[in-house]
Amino acid sequence: MTLLYGHRGARGEAPENTLASFRRSIEAGVRRVELDLHLSSDRQLMVIHDPTLKRTTGVRGKVSQHTAAQLSEIDARHALAPWPEPCPIPTLETLFRTCPEIEHYQLEVKSGSAGQSRIVLQAIGKLVAQFGLEQRVVITSSSRTLLRYARDAGLSLPTGLVEEYGILDPIKSAKRYGCDYLILNWKLCTAQRVQLAQQAGLHVSVWTVNEPALMRRLADMGVDSLITDVPTLAMRTLTSE
Repeated sequence: MTLLYGHRGARGEAPENTLASFRRSIEAGVRRVELDLHLSSDRQLMVIHDPTLKRTTGVRGKVSQHTAAQLSEIDARHALAPWPEPCPIPTLETLFRTCPEIEHYQLEVKSGSAGQSRIVLQAIGKLVAQFGLEQRVVITSSSRTLLRYARDAGLSLPTGLVEEYGILDPIKSAKRYGCDYLILNWKLCTAQRVQLAQQAGLHVSVWTVNEPALMRRLADMGVDSLITDVPTLAMRTLTSE
């Protein structure tokens, strides 16, 4: 059975990375979600994809230049029109508290330096412990710096390598950094690569999969999970088999 993750909640159905988007994924029956994290100026974990605010809010400036309180008042429905009510940028804490129905999280960290990695990972660890979600979270990133820091610091939470281009062998890279998950751009998927990754003990999660024929092809290939913008369509496609 191929698991489904809602991409930024339900990005194709509601404003991405907002509570409305995560609720839409839950309503569709997809209770696993992928989301993105950046730090506010007061080191709170904010659920937003870009380091800047412009695309999703229309507001100029960087996430890191605003406090969590300020960011929580900014409407993030700019990239998907129309939407009937305001959708503030949520903190990760707010999401954990508001959506207890979510069964598993892929928390993708957009991070740079080792110093920032330390701050972000400590903040995630604290929140995960507070809500008792240790068995329901994987921290993912394309940042080798962050994954190396997580490995060397003995992070107790599982990690995953997000791989878009596959210039280096993604399976070897994931194992080198002690990852449990390999999150692949769907274009990098072959039956052989999926099988080899799983033989290496990796959960293979594939993004972003929005076409029914592609959903079926990847499911038949044996991937462990699909990340989709359209959880309603994905549920209809994969549960009607």
